[in-house]
Amino acid sequence: MKQQKFKPSLTTVSALCAMALCAGAAQAVTLRVANQGDALSLDPHSLNETLQISVVGNVYEPLVTRTPDYKLAPGLATSWKQTSPSVWRFELRKNVKFHDGTPFTADDVIFNYERAGGDGSDMKSYVGQIKEIKKINDHTLEFITKAPFPILPELFTGWLMMSKKWCEDNQATKPVDRRKGIENAASFRANGTGPFRVRERQPSVRTTFSRNGSYWGKIDGNVDEVIFTPIGNDATRIAALLSGEIDVMDPVPVQDVERVKASPNLKMMQGPELRVIFLGMDQKRDELLFSNIKGKNPFKDVRVRKAFYQAIDIETIKSRVMRGAAVPVALMLPPQVRGFAPDLAKRLPYDPEASKKLLAEAGYPSGFEVKMNCPNDRYVNDSEICQAVAANLARVGVKINLEAETKGTYFPKILRRDTSFYMLGWTASTVDAHNVLYPIMSTPGDGGRGQFNLGAYSNAQIDDLTVKVGSETDDKKRNEMIHTAMKLHQDEVGHIPLHQQALLWGVKKNIDLVQWPDNIMLWKHVKVN
Repeated sequence: MKQQKFKPSLTTVSALCAMALCAGAAQAVTLRVANQGDALSLDPHSLNETLQISVVGNVYEPLVTRTPDYKLAPGLATSWKQTSPSVWRFELRKNVKFHDGTPFTADDVIFNYERAGGDGSDMKSYVGQIKEIKKINDHTLEFITKAPFPILPELFTGWLMMSKKWCEDNQATKPVDRRKGIENAASFRANGTGPFRVRERQPSVRTTFSRNGSYWGKIDGNVDEVIFTPIGNDATRIAALLSGEIDVMDPVPVQDVERVKASPNLKMMQGPELRVIFLGMDQKRDELLFSNIKGKNPFKDVRVRKAFYQAIDIETIKSRVMRGAAVPVALMLPPQVRGFAPDLAKRLPYDPEASKKLLAEAGYPSGFEVKMNCPNDRYVNDSEICQAVAANLARVGVKINLEAETKGTYFPKILRRDTSFYMLGWTASTVDAHNVLYPIMSTPGDGGRGQFNLGAYSNAQIDDLTVKVGSETDDKKRNEMIHTAMKLHQDEVGHIPLHQQALLWGVKKNIDLVQWPDNIMLWKHVKVN
């Protein structure tokens, strides 16, 4: 008897194809990430804030990136070299396309230089050292800096590339300006070169990302979809992690760290962040905003600034508010950053009586009243820190009217400098002191200088030293200049450093991810086992 050959019908073929598709769909890996806040925009030049950079950094990419162990690595540029003290030549990666299929070229880089350095941008300090860009060809550029600047590649790790054509087609050539509440297409849609695309954006509710199937580079992980959800309430967020509704949580409230450690399905990823939390004071206005002192500004007097510093019980904040997840600091940069000066690492002593005496000497024996601006969804236990500071200052006669609010309203306010007294954090993502000296400690000026020096502290000697630090290649001379600048700032109490914040990520045990010290989470490195 002859064996009959099986000839599948069209129905059978369709069924087999459907089964194959179902099998493929079953293997798709979804990563569910929650944070206490949301990215306020998808525009990579609109807000220099860690969560925003972390989220959009999966869609947009820089010329220079980092390896999992945080070393510099080629990104959209394949190589770079300094051809003279003030000239850097960058070779761009070929055959890279934006998500809409538009090729990435030198014209896009020039456009991003103009956009990131223009009005409304929060990223001016990343391009502020550049005098001009010369296009050699479609994939070669020369960056001419205002002065010799040997750490330019480190700075470029924070500068993300947009499509010139897409921005022009969508009337998004200028950045979304958080200070003025101006929005455009880049607020809600995105078109980068990165490993993930934005599939759906619901601000403050949920943003869904899908893997870019035509990505130019290697994706180490196996995640196909990322669902990012802001969950503002700490108890709700930790409950979602413990129940398995989310896979990764950042940050874990310090009071819940032990609960996560005790869970059989979870692990804590904890380590020092490059961020320093500090207090800033308006030192420019003749009269403070939101204060009962009329016709004068107490913060212009170093005795008042020192009194505030010595009124703060940092050890109690460390033990009770932060539950040990913080390291008190005396400088505006942590020990892991190049240029840190160990001999300046001792804080002024906590001394309420000395604080009262300083206030009396400055002409405020009964203290005064002032408003303090603070976020409640940005840093680890941020509002609790501000409450502790307010309570400490109350003991020396200073009444603090604390205004703790979501970063959606907090950042536009303080970036407009509509504040007298505020809390902020800064991460030296280049791991170099210049990244603190230039944007935080220098007098506000052109090119992003002092852009985040929101109280307008000013010292001409520090400004001069900052320029020299940027150009100096001799480590010994450079560190001496950094030391001098840090000592000047410390003696004048330009800001009040509080502590180095800890990274506190709660993660399912079956997930491997890379935790960078700048708190950036790249999903291309995530593997769900």
